[in-house]
Amino acid sequence: MAPHGGGPGLGWIAFGAVGLVLAAHFTFAAVRGDYGMHRRAQAEAQLAEASARLAELRAEEARVRLLTQRLSDEYLDLDLLDARARAVLGYVRPDELTLR
Repeated sequence: MAPHGGGPGLGWIAFGAVGLVLAAHFTFAAVRGDYGMHRRAQAEAQLAEASARLAELRAEEARVRLLTQRLSDEYLDLDLLDARARAVLGYVRPDELTLR
């Protein structure tokens, strides 16, 4: 048997060391692990970027839908048709000046 000298035994020191190592491990995992705070901040930043990109794409889609509607069989915008045909085909009217 080991004499009881009043100080902590070797078992308590080992228990404390193991507890300290476990606490350090879980703290590191909570901050830098796969599901930690650092990864969460990265995911939130990616989500913000993706949301902004989605908003841009939705605005572009709305613009294209409007142009498509304005050139559809049900509703034909002759000014838009004229502008698109002249832009695509490179036509100009005789009374217009073109700058290049």
